[in-house]
Amino acid sequence: MAKITVNGNVQEVETPITVAELIKLNNVLQPEMVSVQVNEEFVDRTDFDTRTLNDGDSIDFLYFMGGGQF
Repeated sequence: MAKITVNGNVQEVETPITVAELIKLNNVLQPEMVSVQVNEEFVDRTDFDTRTLNDGDSIDFLYFMGGGQF
């Protein structure tokens, strides 16, 4: 077990766990549209399946939205 922080909330997860598995575990909507930071560093989408998380890591799921008005 490891304690990680996901979007400011502490979670206990079974290890080893990858970024892709964490996305599924957290039921992230539109996972193809999410960017992920681990310890304030962006993870390349091609590494989601191999990037493992460690006890104490801080993970942020970020959604970039377009639109607006001028």
